[in-house]
Amino acid sequence: MSVADPSRFRRARTLLLAASLPIAGLLAWWAWPHAADDATSNEDNAKATPVRVARASAEPLQLRLKAIGTVTPLHNVVVRSRVDGELLKLHFHEGQHVDAGTLLAQIDPRPYQVLLAQAQGTQQQNLAELENAERQLQRFRELQAQDYVSAQELSDQQSKVRQLQGRRQSDQATVDEARLQLQYTRITAPVSGRVGLRRVDMGNLVRSSDADGLVTLAQTAPISVLFTVPEPELPALLDAVRTQPALAVQAWDREERRALAHGTLSSVDNLIDTGTGTLKLRALFANADEALFPNQFVNIRLQLGEQAAVVIPDAAVQFGSKGNYVHVIDEGNKAQRRDVVLGPADGTRVSVHSGLQAGEKVVVEGIDGLEDGSAVRIITEDAAQAGT
Repeated sequence: MSVADPSRFRRARTLLLAASLPIAGLLAWWAWPHAADDATSNEDNAKATPVRVARASAEPLQLRLKAIGTVTPLHNVVVRSRVDGELLKLHFHEGQHVDAGTLLAQIDPRPYQVLLAQAQGTQQQNLAELENAERQLQRFRELQAQDYVSAQELSDQQSKVRQLQGRRQSDQATVDEARLQLQYTRITAPVSGRVGLRRVDMGNLVRSSDADGLVTLAQTAPISVLFTVPEPELPALLDAVRTQPALAVQAWDREERRALAHGTLSSVDNLIDTGTGTLKLRALFANADEALFPNQFVNIRLQLGEQAAVVIPDAAVQFGSKGNYVHVIDEGNKAQRRDVVLGPADGTRVSVHSGLQAGEKVVVEGIDGLEDGSAVRIITEDAAQAGT
């Protein structure tokens, strides 16, 4: 067996090493810029703000105006006595529901019974005198035809009869007035509704001039809600009223978690309040279950119909000194501040009148600290979600 020459192996290794050095240098030259780019890219990603975005969509939107309303009875009456006298009895319980015409209180009727009796007595006396004068007038006519009385005497008797006839009408008015005052001692409910807490106890002397009255009476079924809408929403509102006068209205609780009642728009005021720039409206609710209580504050949702609109989640809308704006993500993943003019909202969605196009991406999460031109890193992208 032969043994290889060691010097021959050394020469081969030297040649191999010399050939590999240029290749290694070429590889190092090629890899160095890419490593620098990766480092720069990693640094940029670290500085980019992670955000969640949603894409603006063009779709039918249920137009809905929101407002704060006050539950207002259609009739709210302070029940007062029309006559002076002692309050003998109260015929209601506090908080009781009463119908129109129900007896609520009784004023001492005796002084007014006396006045009625006096008026009736005077009336009967004058009626008897009138009957006697009419009989005399008939006799005077017969005698005057036979020339037993003069024409002047007949004329005087006729005048006396007319005078007594006028007194008869005056006496009847006095009797009617006395009878009416007697009826006023029975205080009845002018409308159906719920009575409040009594303001006078039995045995007190009440007067027709008392401002507080005896009790308040509020109609609770049906009941109305007064609310206002801003002037810019007036064109859409009037268009909806012309096509569908009885627009649907919902009353929600203060936290907008529970619908209290469903009703319809009943009337629109005839002028805009120049002080607030709003228009007052009234909605009518049957309120059979009395879920709405007088003077209660409720959230109103007025349904105007359906309309095609550019829709975004309301979480994307920010409020600045110049109005509403959103952060739009451009092709280079940069956040651009964009002023927008909003329209009606529907649940968690809001329509955009101007400033945004369908398909553009807006930031809905990660807005804190985001400035115009900031680099962003999109975590997730959502569609505009339907409201409730």
